[in-house]
Amino acid sequence: MNIKKPYLLFLGDSEFAKTAQGICHWRPQDCVAQFRLTGCQVDLGLPEVSMQEAAERGAKTLVIGVAPHGGLLKESWLPHLKAALEAGMDIAGGLHTKVADIDVLRTTANKHGRQIIDIRHPKTTFAVGDGDKRSGKRLLAVGTDCNVGKMFTTLAIEKEMHKRGMDATFRATGQTGIFIAGKGAAVDAVISDFVSGAAETLSPDNHEAHWDLIEGQGSLHNPSYAGVSLGLLHGSQPDAIVLCHDPLREHVVDLENYAIPPLLEAIDTALRAARLTNPNVQCVGVCVNTSKMTAIEAEDVIAKISQEVSLPCVDPVRTGVGVIVDKLVTL
Repeated sequence: MNIKKPYLLFLGDSEFAKTAQGICHWRPQDCVAQFRLTGCQVDLGLPEVSMQEAAERGAKTLVIGVAPHGGLLKESWLPHLKAALEAGMDIAGGLHTKVADIDVLRTTANKHGRQIIDIRHPKTTFAVGDGDKRSGKRLLAVGTDCNVGKMFTTLAIEKEMHKRGMDATFRATGQTGIFIAGKGAAVDAVISDFVSGAAETLSPDNHEAHWDLIEGQGSLHNPSYAGVSLGLLHGSQPDAIVLCHDPLREHVVDLENYAIPPLLEAIDTALRAARLTNPNVQCVGVCVNTSKMTAIEAEDVIAKISQEVSLPCVDPVRTGVGVIVDKLVTL
């Protein structure tokens, strides 16, 4: 799916706005303004505008940048979303509610020739993966669990590669990543038989110096979401993987009976699975989130992990990912 940029970020009356914050952090140039309702506790520091003013500033798409409880769209939002369509903007969101099926919004969109894009309800169909070798190079972020920084890591690597003049493209596989990239496939909404085919479609043949940097999902060590992780590994056909890890996490999120695996075991598990479609895959390093540690604690953890796995270990925020990219240059 392709989403027109730039964006008006809709924050509603929410307390949290992870999606909008991710878009604003990584693609500030694509964010025209924000729209907040009474009671909203999020402020991205963007201009506050009306729907008409946002359209006049060039906004092409209103992005629903929040996820209310249960992923349901609030009825109180409908007049504002309708106004966005009437002002000439598309609407894009990742809620469980299918926005395009709401009568007043569907009717208004049709009347004004606008799109309503539901990230979690894709219209695209994918072929079954075939494992055929593709030209170009690919990196996939994998994790010891969910929510350990796979998207952040991949985007940080893209930014560093662009600074060096390298040809690299972030390939989005999740809701926030798609808004950041403006296109991609929400693989958690793809039927399981076609996840590897979706990954192949996301990273097609390219010239030999080009890197596709593919956003990972789930974890092979999380019994709830290992299936999507395996499909991405096989379809991405990665030349390189980077392991993402939360050093303070002892067990899989919401599953206390499943301990976070030793890092060497996690790397070996991912490499063995990835070798089905790329026998030459390598792990190029570990990325950790040390935001809850002091600088001294973070430095100590990073050094210990690097020694443990005999690979570069970084925190993308504290240290940058330069040594990871140094490894990629040699592949």
